[in-house]
Amino acid sequence: MLRENANDLLAFLAVARERSFTKAAAKLGVSQSALSHTIRGLEARLGLRLLTRTTRSVSPTEAGERLMERVGPRFDEIEHELAQLSDLRDKPAGTIRINAMDFSLELILRPALKRFLPNYPDISVEVCCDYSFVDIAAHGFDAGVRLGEDVAEGMIATRIGPDTCMSVVGSSAYFTDRPIPQTPRDLVNHKCNNLRLPMNGGLYAWEFRKDQESMNVRVSGQITYNGVYQLVEAALDGFGLSYVPAELAAPHIAEGRLIHVLEDWSPSYPGFHLYYPSRRQASPAFALLLEELRYRA
Repeated sequence: MLRENANDLLAFLAVARERSFTKAAAKLGVSQSALSHTIRGLEARLGLRLLTRTTRSVSPTEAGERLMERVGPRFDEIEHELAQLSDLRDKPAGTIRINAMDFSLELILRPALKRFLPNYPDISVEVCCDYSFVDIAAHGFDAGVRLGEDVAEGMIATRIGPDTCMSVVGSSAYFTDRPIPQTPRDLVNHKCNNLRLPMNGGLYAWEFRKDQESMNVRVSGQITYNGVYQLVEAALDGFGLSYVPAELAAPHIAEGRLIHVLEDWSPSYPGFHLYYPSRRQASPAFALLLEELRYRA
């Protein structure tokens, strides 16, 4: 059936079911003459008479009965499904897929989900922990979480956390017979625990900044991991210095288990942002989660 016949079929169904042009016209909000013209056009295109008209009544012909019985329920199903979709505005549902690092998951996403999900039992969230900067659209994610400066160009980004910084830390035992480094250049004389990045397989160069001076330092040691939580553990185990998010190191520093060094060289970064391809066609579920995550200083 040609697409342009859809409205005409709806007009026919209204007349056939109401058995009246007057009632059908009122229901559809059109004039009786316009409705009659529509039905005649449909009959002409089909080459069949669909309605028998008398001065007192309107009834479907055999072809009209068949059309009403076969096509009518299909339109009813479509109308029902559209109504179901409308219900989602009032009862958000669906699955939201997010790509994020394990640290941002623990620091921001998990506490937010603990507050959010009990209020919306029909919403599910799938989080993929990943250090690589994947193309979230190409990999089927609704959004990603990255530090502000790492958000891909052209993405919509919403801040979900405060500014953050990195800390160089080592255990008290490690410094028993070693001097505390005074500048990043001193790290060449220390054992350092490396982070291997998945994007290119290379080791992460530690970044430092003080006043107007900045530098990246390649370090070496016996331990290499691909996650920051393991680097904290490596420092606690006395394997050397680790370069980790300040929030992860802070509890251990407060308890005296780790010592923060090169503190005046620690650069700050724009906090974590939730980023996504477009504001258009965002589901009600996604909009609600975004509002829950939005950072309010």
